[in-house]
This record gives sequence, C-alpha cells and structure tokens, in this order.
Amino acid sequence: MNQKKTWHDWYEEERSIGDHLSDKVAAFVGSWMFVTLHLIWFGFWIFYPVESFPYGLLTMIVSLEAIMLSTFIIMSQNREARRDRRRTEADYETDVEAKKEIDEIEERLKRIENEKLEKILKLLESDK
Repeated sequence: MNQKKTWHDWYEEERSIGDHLSDKVAAFVGSWMFVTLHLIWFGFWIFYPVESFPYGLLTMIVSLEAIMLSTFIIMSQNREARRDRRRTEADYETDVEAKKEIDEIEERLKRIENEKLEKILKLLESDK
C-alpha cells in the first residue's frame, strides 16, 4: 500500500541525533528532577565547604551550564516551530481539499434539487 507521508512522518524522519539530544535535554531541564538535583548540588556546595564564599567556581560552572542549556532549549524550540509550521501547512492543504469536496457536493445537491423541481413542475403541468 502506497500511503502518503503525513507531516508527522516527515518530522520524525528529519530529526537528527542533535534534535533528539536537544529535546531530551529540554525535557529534563523542565522537570522536577532537574530542580531537585540542583538544590542538592548547591546545598552540598554551600554547606560542605567545597570552596569559600564568593563561590567563583560554582558561579562559572552554573554560567556555563546556563549557556549550554539555553542553547539546547532554543534549538528544541526552533525545531518545534518548524514542525508546527509543517503541520499548519498540512492542515491548510487538508482544508483546501475539504473545501473542494464540499463545493462539489453542494453542486450535486443543487443539480438534484433542480431536477426534482423540474419533475414536479412537469407532473403538475400534466395534471392540468
């Protein structure tokens, strides 16, 4: 069976390893597990004196993490925007095809209605 590919099929085929990775990272960053791990990590860093107060190393690590995570999240959002654009285009094509079919059905119904009306008029004329 030769089935036309859907927007979702194209989306899945076009996803690269980087896309999968950015989606996984974005999903993890947006979870309670991520928050919990960071609370534990920061608590350990602060209460077990890994370094003294201004926490320069921690600040640098968290800054680098923020840069990397924001990049992964933006990549994931860009990919989702492309997917949504493709889905919207597919929906539009479906709507256009449905409109054509509705117009054809409307024409058929009008023709049937006119034919019935003509038959009724002929019957009425023949009864006179």
